[in-house]
Amino acid sequence: MIDVLVIGGGNAALCAALMAREAGASVLLLEAAPRAWRGGNSGHTRNLRCMHDAPQDVLVDAYPEEEFWQDLLKVTGGITNEKLARIAIRASSTCRDWMRRHGVFFQPPLSGALHVARTNAFFMGGGKALVNAYYRSAEKLGVQIRYEAPVDRLEIEHGEFKAAYVGAERIEARACVLAAGGFESNREWLREAWGQNERGEWPADNFLIRGTRYNQGTLIRHMEAQGADMIGDPSQSHCVAIDARAPLYDGGICTRIDCVSLGVVVNNRGQRFYDEGEDFWPKRYAIWGRLVAQQPGQIGYSIIDSKAIGRFMPPVFPGVQADSLGELARKLGLDEATFMQTLNAYNAACRVGTFDHTALDDCHTEGLAPAKTHWALPIDTGPFYGYALRPGITFTYLGLKVNDRAEVHFGGLPSDNLYVAGEMMAGNVLGQGYTAGVGMSIGTAFGRIAGTEAARAALRMKNPETQRAAA
Repeated sequence: MIDVLVIGGGNAALCAALMAREAGASVLLLEAAPRAWRGGNSGHTRNLRCMHDAPQDVLVDAYPEEEFWQDLLKVTGGITNEKLARIAIRASSTCRDWMRRHGVFFQPPLSGALHVARTNAFFMGGGKALVNAYYRSAEKLGVQIRYEAPVDRLEIEHGEFKAAYVGAERIEARACVLAAGGFESNREWLREAWGQNERGEWPADNFLIRGTRYNQGTLIRHMEAQGADMIGDPSQSHCVAIDARAPLYDGGICTRIDCVSLGVVVNNRGQRFYDEGEDFWPKRYAIWGRLVAQQPGQIGYSIIDSKAIGRFMPPVFPGVQADSLGELARKLGLDEATFMQTLNAYNAACRVGTFDHTALDDCHTEGLAPAKTHWALPIDTGPFYGYALRPGITFTYLGLKVNDRAEVHFGGLPSDNLYVAGEMMAGNVLGQGYTAGVGMSIGTAFGRIAGTEAARAALRMKNPETQRAAA
């Protein structure tokens, strides 16, 4: 019998598998995707949000625990477990040496990468390089890996894990870590979670999935049916405004539109609907997917002029270009009169001070609703550009309730040998909202905790006398 079974193939699962193996347990990892698509959403990530009290190699200045916590508190609106959040925050300050030992390298952020040189450590080669490094290390350490092995149900008795099933195949293990992702690729479940709006639309029908198509939420549904304690709102997710021309799956980071704070965003009626200058883009970029999802037709349009060019990471697809705002409205299929009324009102309301896109500057609107509180420059210098936006779901927040040992709970009681990490428990920390890189902080911290605890449980069951003596 295997000691630790890890279900999932992304960052959290790999961290768990590596830690369990380092602790002396035999490990089998089951990845639902084919080898070419292994790694889930982790292949699309770029960075890890890191607490640090002084400059550290690729990280400048300091980003102390309390500031990290306040940033998280602000984006979640307080819907977070402070104890678990602080575990992830503190772990982010010490995990990078361990990551390097497993082949992960870091680099300074590229110019224009959301102003995160102080808070986030970027992976050299991106998430794909990180995933590949972890798989190489796992194989070298003797972790068994199976691809195209989706687990559809577990055998659990009185809260204790017994076996997992891949189709008809029963796989026993002494302990198990669940890290199989959220349900963002399950269109029917998204439809159920978001429901029908007051206009008779089913918003989820217009969502694009930024990451893997393999996160169907099968084990989340199964664990809920098994009586596991759940946490999170199924309609809450990491949801970003992305290019409407992006593919249905696996568009990744390159489909994001980063110029929202440099211009205005209108809906398909040509009207603005939110403050584009509310806060720095790394803290607020993940609200825009949800905002667009609430608009008619689940579509928005980011509008900038030539002054914005060079101030943001250029998207993979070129924007619609026009020599006048009226021409841009026509090219985007928007009502020209309403669009021009919106843009003229915005331009007239701009009170330009000292523009600084790296600070909460004093360029703002006056007498306009909604206001633009920072970076409000008139959109008056051609050529003009427009980008159609759709909601892009990265991962969902509904998952399993855990404690500081990453244990799955049933009726308030922790399991002796079943653990969870990554997207399947991120809702304990992320009740809503997002800030760049925190998903990797959570996945890395709790993946490592889950792997360590699963190995301890498995070895205790395997060698009870030795474990008692060691204790």
